[in-house]
Amino acid sequence: MQARLSTMFQSLQVRNYRLFASGQLVKLIGVWMMFIAQDWLVLELSGDSATALGVVVALQFTPVLLLTLISGRLADRYDKRMLLFIANAFWTVLSLAMALLVLTGLVQLWHVFVFAALLGVANAVETPVRQAFVSELVGTPLLPNALSLNAAVFNSARIVGPAVAGVAIALFGVGPVFLFTALSSIGPLVTVIQMRTAELHREPLPPRNERAAATVLDGLRYVSRRADLVLPMVVMSVIGMSLFNFQLTLAALAKTVFQTGAASFGLFSTTLAVGALVGALAGTGRRSRPSVWLVLGAAIACAAFGTLVGLAPTYWMVVVLLLPTGFFMVYFAQAANQRVQLGTDAAFRGRVMALWVLVFLGTNPVGAPLIGWIAETFGAGVSIWAGGLVSLATALLALAWQLRRDGARLRFRILPMPRFYVTEV
Repeated sequence: MQARLSTMFQSLQVRNYRLFASGQLVKLIGVWMMFIAQDWLVLELSGDSATALGVVVALQFTPVLLLTLISGRLADRYDKRMLLFIANAFWTVLSLAMALLVLTGLVQLWHVFVFAALLGVANAVETPVRQAFVSELVGTPLLPNALSLNAAVFNSARIVGPAVAGVAIALFGVGPVFLFTALSSIGPLVTVIQMRTAELHREPLPPRNERAAATVLDGLRYVSRRADLVLPMVVMSVIGMSLFNFQLTLAALAKTVFQTGAASFGLFSTTLAVGALVGALAGTGRRSRPSVWLVLGAAIACAAFGTLVGLAPTYWMVVVLLLPTGFFMVYFAQAANQRVQLGTDAAFRGRVMALWVLVFLGTNPVGAPLIGWIAETFGAGVSIWAGGLVSLATALLALAWQLRRDGARLRFRILPMPRFYVTEV
């Protein structure tokens, strides 16, 4: 057991990564508390409008759609550590401004819209840089473990943040939650400063003229020639757009279908995050690039359980189904992330990971308003199971395409344990 735990958390033995992970954990707890508080604030200011929630989510992710590829180019040209500091400093200033508006009672719905859009700008710069920076923190041998631990940190925050936010909103209101978010965002600034640059696993930068010539189109051409990169990105883009809108759909489901309060919405988010954390930890022992079959199998399971969440008739059945949904959601996303990142040349990693972030997060501006409209018009449950069915159809079509491309067949075995497996024709 001790050896297993040592392997699971191996990247934490690297000082720079340990600093990075601790700063991210502190910040992300505050961020998830802020998401809960923001959604509740929007519902209060808009008269329980799921469409308004969809607009906020779209505004959060529209900058990702517009700016992420440019950020990837920056990551391949400049010091990633400095870029992270600048993006996190911008996030801190915005969080403090929003906290003051809420605490003084001056906040209006349009303030939340502007805040969401500006935070999206900071996120559009920070996320692809952070994704590409992980390899500099631990080096290639530990990269799969570090990526899985990143997901574990993210989902640990998803467990703590919503649970604390639900109680805090019920006791104190949304203002103190926004203030805590602002204070917690200082964590990454401190840890980035404390990192030892001499211990970073950096490859020598190309000459300045070559870095200047590195373009977004070069990255797109690189990916377009790689079917092994295109497939997980396409599947992720559809699932991200149609199913990964739980920030929106669970809030609407809790308040409009089951008529519950902020604490119960927090339980939905926390339960999803518990499953997601287990899914992230399940991938920490991986030491090589995941196969395409692992990625597609996890995508199918994620879509199937997501569909069942939307069809569940009772509150507690939703809670139970959110556990496996969260598990396969992160297991799929992390396996796809590792397949993309471990299959990419270092010179293109910033731009490729920017494209990954674009398909992972940037599809939300397209899907969120539509999902919000469906939730408001036909019900929150419909918006979830419909997205699940679209995701399931996409994953199955991708599996059929890959089987045909490889000349393989999918078979099912009952003994000694029921399982699907792939064989060559």
